[in-house]
Amino acid sequence: MTMPMDRTVLLFPGQGSQFVGMGRDLAERFPEARETFEEADEVLGYPLSRLMWKGPEEELNQTLHTQPAVFVHSIAAWRVWKKRLAQEAPAFVAGHSLGQLTALVVSGAASFADTLRLVRKRAELMAEAGRQNPGRMAAILGLSVEKLEEICRRVSQRVGLVQIANDNCPGQVVIGGTEEGVEAAVEEAKQAGARRAIVLKVSVAAHTLLMAPAQEAFNRALAQFRIRDPEIPILGNASARPLTTAKEVLADLSAQLTSRVRWTESIRYLAEKGMQHFVELGPGRVLSNLLKRFRLPVKWYALGSADALQSFQAADDP
Repeated sequence: MTMPMDRTVLLFPGQGSQFVGMGRDLAERFPEARETFEEADEVLGYPLSRLMWKGPEEELNQTLHTQPAVFVHSIAAWRVWKKRLAQEAPAFVAGHSLGQLTALVVSGAASFADTLRLVRKRAELMAEAGRQNPGRMAAILGLSVEKLEEICRRVSQRVGLVQIANDNCPGQVVIGGTEEGVEAAVEEAKQAGARRAIVLKVSVAAHTLLMAPAQEAFNRALAQFRIRDPEIPILGNASARPLTTAKEVLADLSAQLTSRVRWTESIRYLAEKGMQHFVELGPGRVLSNLLKRFRLPVKWYALGSADALQSFQAADDP
């Protein structure tokens, strides 16, 4: 299926898209994908691919393993896409949370091996921060981000820290913070007319100030990270604007740890710039499902599986 690459964005998912069996079909059908999993196992020093393909699920769902797994799957899918479907570069790349590190590799700003090591370090630090500052996260449906900001501000002053963690799309916002703060904010959100409020099964309140214990060590890791200016603009999670220099990328990655993912603003920015095709490369279709809620005149494609990639290729064959 031919698409104008100057109107195309590649999207990469974050933690939460993982599942047992992820990426196995890619490795079985595409040599470039298989080589990606083999390289990842070698860099990490343990068989991540076996955990991804066979589980157990409880171990795969641990932050320490989930983040590298989603990253590696996404890179494997992208390498298949690049070799077989689109040799030209897209106009932008964007990743949700962890996915922003995937976008680094795709943009040419950093190597796969170096970025995988950074992903592993990020996961370790976030898991440790979660042990020091246990927290909760909850998805709130049907309230504006502005209304939730007011609720979080009131609850933080009265009960305990809670803040916007992910502004995902119109009508879907994730909050995070202390257990008491999130529970109180959930109750206030329901009283304010939220359609649903779902407490997520996580112990790490990502993108909140509870991740502050990880900040200094993560900044040191970023300082040692080998990075260059990206060849393709990366949409920053913290800024919701294009990052075109190594300095801008590092600043946004550092800020991302304790501040919200501005995904709604990012997608609207891309639409305003005339982007028409959004290609999700990685496990699942979380980002494609979010795109539907924007009601924009754009097309989206979830191409994280071998079947999806082959069907896309077949649609373009004469």
